Amino acid sequence: MAASIVRRSLLARHGPARRVAGLHSGPRRRRVQAPGAAGEQGDAPWVAVVGLEIHAQISSDSKLFSGSKVQFAASPNSLVSFFDASLPGTLPVLNRRCVEAAVMTGLALNCSINKKSLFDRKHYFYADLPAGYQITQQRLPVAVNGSLSYSFHAGGQKNQMVTRTVRIKQIQLEQDSGKSLHDDTRGQTLIDLNRAGVGLIEVVMEPDMSSGEEAAAAVRELQLILQTLGSSQAIMAEGQLRVDANVSVHHPGEAYGTRTEVKNINSARFLARAIDYEIKRQIKELENGGTIVNETRTFDYKLGCTLPMRDKEGKQDYRFMPEPNLPPLILYDNKSLPANVNHSQVVNIDWIRERLPDLPSVKRAKLVEQYGILPEHCLTLLNEDGLMQFFENVMKQTEMNPKKVIGWILIDTLGYLNQHRLTVKESPVSSFFLAELLNLLERREISSSAAQQVFRELWKGEGKTPLQIVKEKRLEVIQDQQELEAICQAVMEGHQKEVAEIKKGNRKVLNRLIGVVKRTTGGRADLGAAKQIFEKKLSQ
Repeated sequence: MAASIVRRSLLARHGPARRVAGLHSGPRRRRVQAPGAAGEQGDAPWVAVVGLEIHAQISSDSKLFSGSKVQFAASPNSLVSFFDASLPGTLPVLNRRCVEAAVMTGLALNCSINKKSLFDRKHYFYADLPAGYQITQQRLPVAVNGSLSYSFHAGGQKNQMVTRTVRIKQIQLEQDSGKSLHDDTRGQTLIDLNRAGVGLIEVVMEPDMSSGEEAAAAVRELQLILQTLGSSQAIMAEGQLRVDANVSVHHPGEAYGTRTEVKNINSARFLARAIDYEIKRQIKELENGGTIVNETRTFDYKLGCTLPMRDKEGKQDYRFMPEPNLPPLILYDNKSLPANVNHSQVVNIDWIRERLPDLPSVKRAKLVEQYGILPEHCLTLLNEDGLMQFFENVMKQTEMNPKKVIGWILIDTLGYLNQHRLTVKESPVSSFFLAELLNLLERREISSSAAQQVFRELWKGEGKTPLQIVKEKRLEVIQDQQELEAICQAVMEGHQKEVAEIKKGNRKVLNRLIGVVKRTTGGRADLGAAKQIFEKKLSQ
């Protein structure tokens, strides 16, 4: 289908955010001072309130109501059926895979699954929505009243991990819209309908959060759950997980403030920055005597700030109505399963429940038990895409204690990756090479300083093994005890002042002598053995 060309004079999109996360209603679980909220009225600090609406693209070969293929970055309008283009007379056919994914997600998030749910039409007019309405679940969604527990390092403190829970208001199925591609050169907007009709799971979180850091942690935990279940690949960079954040501030004991909505954030890091900026902006505006406008905003990651898109003072009438072409969605459990009906004919909630995989929280607990590492280490291992698999691959090939390995993974490897903005899959140091390096260190064939040098060489990605680098650069530990003793003796003779201080009782000076041995040998000396030699000689 040829790409539709629509002039910029088309009506600007009036479809404000879909349902607000709980409309900032419901019980407030806690009050936390907003980040950076130094300004106060009297002694009352500002309190931030954050709710999220998250749209996850379902992992399915076809769309929610048509047989069109789902494929990222396909040629524009190459994956569009007659129904997706809203040709008259076409009817929706519900995708069973999408229903199962929604049920699975609801169970994983501790929701109550509705055995009967309904589909509705949500009307709004924009060029990338050819039917003029979106099929969603407004009145009776597939799942309600769940919860999601998540952990994060409070205030960026790596040794202070906090666990909290956010309520899940509902989970519903809905179809995605198309995509508008703006051509500024020709002053045109091109419409790509490949995404139109793709199945989405919408997760509506109640406003139980109070900072960007907390919201980002909740989204990351949900992302891990979706990926573990296989219900969504949830790759934010590809638009498979999109987040709308509802933000407001108020003083304790007062009614919730006017909220704003920050739309379509596709990065957990940007989500945290957008929410924290919006909290500070609202506080500053209120303290300067201004008012907060109920509006939709966007986050400009280059400027690091939110910008207004449209106001929401005039309530949008979506004219919700029952979808006439879809019957109620009926689900079953083992008790209600009709006689002589097998699983392939219906969606059985209990059948899905029995096949749920271990969720990230269970995986973390098993990592702690199996390897004896700290819970916060497990949190980082799972939160970084591919890092846990990298760690486990290293553990299968190394003789080193897991507690030592975790330092090389989280400090050295992850530190280098973050510094160079690379993913774990892009790491030039493979798990095999790192395991070989750690084995050389564990067997004391190289020193810790030499190991760091080898690691830096491996980072160059030249394909050399750790052992090859060790031999080329002569980094092997000095095995000859007499040679090491001679080196230590020479260091003592050349540093008589330090030796005298040590003999007077200043044992800290011993580290200077050990440092000299390290520099003299180019990191080839076993510093532990050198220390023992010094202590023996100095005690004589």
